[in-house]
Amino acid sequence: MNNVFGLDIGTRNVVGTVGYQTDDREFVVTAQYIMEHETRAMLDGQIHDIGRVAKTIKEVKDELEKQTGQPLEEVCIAAAGRVLKTVTTHVEYEYAQESVVTGEDVHTLNLLGIEKAQEALKEVNDTSYKFYCVGYSTVKFFLNDDVFISLEGHKANKIGEDIIVTFLPEDVVDGLYAAVGQAGLSVANMTLEPIAAINVAIPENYRMLNIALVDVGAGTSDISITRDGSIIAYGMIPHAGDEMTEVIVQHFLVDFNMAESIKLQSTTSDTVTYKDIMSIEHTIPAQDVWDVAAPVVDSIAQEVSAKIRELNGDKTVSACFVVGGGGKVHGFTEKLAEDLDLPEERVALRGEEVLGDVTFEQEDIKKDPLLVTPIGICLNYYDQRNNFIMVRFNGERIKLYDNNRLTIVDAALQAGFPNDELFPKRGTPINFTVNGVARLVRGEAGEGAVVTMNGKPASINTPLEPNSEIIIEPSTAGEAAEYKISQLDEYNHSVITFIINGRKVSCPRFVQVNGRLEPEDYSIRENDVIETRNYYTVRQIAQFMDLVIDTDQMIFVNNEEADLDTLVYENFSVEWKTDEYGVARIDNNNYNDTQESDSDDASVLAEQDANSTEPDNTVTRTSEQMMNQVLDELHDEFAKEAEASAVPENELPENELPKNDIQEEIHEEDSSENTVTVIVNGEPVELSGKDTYIFVDIFTHISFDLQAGKGRAIATVINGRDAQFSEELHEGDKIELYWKEN
Repeated sequence: MNNVFGLDIGTRNVVGTVGYQTDDREFVVTAQYIMEHETRAMLDGQIHDIGRVAKTIKEVKDELEKQTGQPLEEVCIAAAGRVLKTVTTHVEYEYAQESVVTGEDVHTLNLLGIEKAQEALKEVNDTSYKFYCVGYSTVKFFLNDDVFISLEGHKANKIGEDIIVTFLPEDVVDGLYAAVGQAGLSVANMTLEPIAAINVAIPENYRMLNIALVDVGAGTSDISITRDGSIIAYGMIPHAGDEMTEVIVQHFLVDFNMAESIKLQSTTSDTVTYKDIMSIEHTIPAQDVWDVAAPVVDSIAQEVSAKIRELNGDKTVSACFVVGGGGKVHGFTEKLAEDLDLPEERVALRGEEVLGDVTFEQEDIKKDPLLVTPIGICLNYYDQRNNFIMVRFNGERIKLYDNNRLTIVDAALQAGFPNDELFPKRGTPINFTVNGVARLVRGEAGEGAVVTMNGKPASINTPLEPNSEIIIEPSTAGEAAEYKISQLDEYNHSVITFIINGRKVSCPRFVQVNGRLEPEDYSIRENDVIETRNYYTVRQIAQFMDLVIDTDQMIFVNNEEADLDTLVYENFSVEWKTDEYGVARIDNNNYNDTQESDSDDASVLAEQDANSTEPDNTVTRTSEQMMNQVLDELHDEFAKEAEASAVPENELPENELPKNDIQEEIHEEDSSENTVTVIVNGEPVELSGKDTYIFVDIFTHISFDLQAGKGRAIATVINGRDAQFSEELHEGDKIELYWKEN
């Protein structure tokens, strides 16, 4: 059975305890020994004479080895709260989108809390001490601003926590390690005296209550506060039993050790016997000692109660437990109850009753408040093994409090390595608005920090090894965000529809940036104000449709007279006369005609043609160009049929050039002699040069003046019914073509 050796190195005494924990969590003390320092080698919990303290530790170790019959090589220790610094802070982490919280996320949250606490401590640290984080505990978790016991596994947009972080100065840790080392021991675990005491005095099932624990030692009075199931605060005042002893020294004219004896006798008997420095023996009532110590007792009780209120949000607690030898002085608990505004029964010494799960094999040992902290130091070994380890970080040697969960990122934080240089940094984002709605485009992610430990690749979550060499090359930032207007959904998927001469025309919305129209390749900049315009001008519609308007004729918008600069909004109607047509293909200018029937297409074209009065020196629209437009507008409807009848380019005769895409449905005559004869307006027309023919093929075989409409629509009839331009022609079909009368 493996024994644990714990040392409570106090200002007046060194208490050594050896024992083990059973499977049912009972702690069995196999040996215990208490020895006072020969001189005042420690003051207020701080080692001043390392050699003398080491000598006392060595004597305690030797005595315990005799009692147990086995060598003791490792020891568990605790640091006093006199130089303990605690910072309580709140941190939050917000996800880009709702995510499942992982253990790594919680660890990251803790690291953010530690970093924030370190920064807060630096701002208020008015000492020359270099403080190290020696532990932290979560007070509360928050999931989307609601209090939760645990975060892992939940979905969240935002997580947070209240965290309490504890710090110790380097020289305190070094002094303890040095004294233990000179005594021939190595440190197996290190904790804090307030933590060790509270783990014994206030079990977890009591921590839902708002309770204070005061450990009154010789040099310091350490304070812990519990509430809502957690330890919410640690504190300390640098006044305790030694100040009571010093008053006795002055009043009764004795040395310090005799004063200690007087103080102890006054807590256990009605009379006290002592010798003063003149070697005169005195016997006095214990009441005399109480009266001498009362002013100091009252002063310490007032300071403790004030500290408790400060740590507890400026209010008293529900109850207070007192441990430690200094707390046994007559009148202390009564005065503390008075200052805390509590009934006397709610402020009590904790000793035998909290050591119920502790068994002493030595029959002469009495369960006492003095033993709470030494037992807690041993028990902490099982609950959380802690120690300090040394590593070299980017060439600097640093010391870390080892809680068995240390990773490289802990070393980075301890060394003050910037947190933002550990993780990949995104390039500069772009913030802008689209139609009043805020948008954010993030920059590209950079490269993470390059981490090595002992020359081998590692990550920031790699567990630390003692005396390891760690090198971190800072992370890099990615490329700055870049976003063009053409990438906006509002530009690509938003159209505006007008009614032009009775037909629907859909156009993409114009985009203006900071009040100016910008092209689709415009690169959006920080704080740009982008708006999609909900109107065109008459001129812009004509330009989009590749038309030239006859400005000598009236223009109407919603039946009201207009001009080229009149604004045209969604579903407005426009009526105009065209002066000339451009020759650009419709599919090249993104013109989107939403006419529903082929005959309507023909009638509109005829109407447009009738309105065309261009002079001879303009680029006129020929019948062939009009026919090409008709074919293009119908392309989606009969593309498959046309493709089936098209001659592949690689099969063309060597002396024949390939046709362009405008002409792909109108083939030149080839060597085929297949002919079809149809009757057009009572006259036979022979179609040749193709295997099959569709209705529009007749326009290449007859003379029909498409410019003679004068505002009338063209009628297309086959065998007595309305024709479809893409339907196949057969031998003997009767076709009628004529202008409809208005």
